[in-house]
Amino acid sequence: MIQIKEIDLRIQNMRTRMPFKFGISTMTAVPHLVLGMELEVDGRTGKGYAADHLPPKWFTKNPETSLEEEVGDMIAVIRHASDAALTIGPASDPFAIWRKLYEAQKSWGTERGFAPLLWGLGTSMVERAMIEAFCRLQGTDFGQAMRANAFGLRLDAFNPNLKGLEPADVLPDAPITVTNVRHTVGLGDPLTRPDIPAEELCNDGLPQSLDDVIDTYGISYFKIKLFGDEARDFSRLKQTAAIIGERLDRYAFTLDGNENYGDMESFRSFWEALRADRDLTGFLKRLICIEQPLHRNIALDDEVRRHFRTWPDRPPFIIDESDGDIGDVAKAVEIGYAGTSYKNCKGVFKGLSNAAYLKYRSNRQPEHKYVLTSEDLSNIAPIALMQDLAVLATLGVDHSERNSHHYFKGISVWPDDIQEKVVKCHPDLFDLHTDGFPRMRIRQGRIDMESVTTSPFGVGFEFEDSFSVQLTPLDEWSYASLEVE
Repeated sequence: MIQIKEIDLRIQNMRTRMPFKFGISTMTAVPHLVLGMELEVDGRTGKGYAADHLPPKWFTKNPETSLEEEVGDMIAVIRHASDAALTIGPASDPFAIWRKLYEAQKSWGTERGFAPLLWGLGTSMVERAMIEAFCRLQGTDFGQAMRANAFGLRLDAFNPNLKGLEPADVLPDAPITVTNVRHTVGLGDPLTRPDIPAEELCNDGLPQSLDDVIDTYGISYFKIKLFGDEARDFSRLKQTAAIIGERLDRYAFTLDGNENYGDMESFRSFWEALRADRDLTGFLKRLICIEQPLHRNIALDDEVRRHFRTWPDRPPFIIDESDGDIGDVAKAVEIGYAGTSYKNCKGVFKGLSNAAYLKYRSNRQPEHKYVLTSEDLSNIAPIALMQDLAVLATLGVDHSERNSHHYFKGISVWPDDIQEKVVKCHPDLFDLHTDGFPRMRIRQGRIDMESVTTSPFGVGFEFEDSFSVQLTPLDEWSYASLEVE
């Protein structure tokens, strides 16, 4: 039997090395929440952790609320999920606990008008810490546990069409150990070095502009964010295409609408303008998919279904922010979307079920191309990044948006002992910069993840009590400590 015995919530404030502009927000500082858990399995206890940034304007994307209010809401859903998890009695397996927690969190969050993506964050934090603790106690890694269904996952609990399927039926025989980094081209990112004003140069030994990123890391996969303004997007995309095309013969990219387009008609107008430009013909052939151009409030409306029916030669669209609740991906596919994104913050078990559903659809309709991408929440080591990579390796996703190494100076925010442990446990994924700080080891645009796949849930080492002591207890933390203007 399994039961969650204790949960501890702490925060580490972080500052970016350069502003990260996405959607309707620009991130320069962010609270990073760490959830510690004590789990009991058959009389034995062990610890597990989960961590995530609490980024403004992603989980809700409401222009009316303040950044402080949004962070407060994120903390509230994590607190509630933590409290609810402690009331769930002994269960047969992790999935049984997860189901009860999901139902309790959904009921509470819906009652308060929270978006599914938001209340789901709380569930996913508890879920990830439970997964890590369970894997440690069982002496296994995430990939092995998932393929053996040690978690007790029932795919038909997410969709009746998945009845009879086991996780091993929809996963690769073994995790992949190498993946391509899909570089985020943020809305405020400089495209060339001369674009950077002297006062904004980082001068920290890491590339800052797109051209330097390509030259330094050998990146050949890209995620290009859009403003939602046809003229601005067209101009910036042409510049971006030229920079990439000058440096690379082989590359691929996704476009991220960030919910910025008001309706599908306006996005279609933008797309047709791109297609009409001969300079972009070769570039557009490298498109993987277009991610969530419409706000979640309208993205799954019947109007989108009707528009898709009139656009048979449309590029593949996927949802991201609209994938908040169980059943959202199935609804999106029925409307005409090609798939969804995977992010740990949207839930591990739910994400696995989405992958299973897309494989089910692909088997039934092999003429259709269904898409599951891996997207980032600026996941930073040693917890959030490693756990996210552990899942995408198990799913076999061969390119993944990664950007914490770009917007943060390595992992220098953490104490020296944590930095040393990361490099020691993950020498394939991290090495030392010439200036002495650990950074993600990107070679020819790729990262190696073997050390992640052989760790209980990616992390690879246990945290001493001193780690928690160096973080601020949530009850003692204040938004003002971020010093955000």
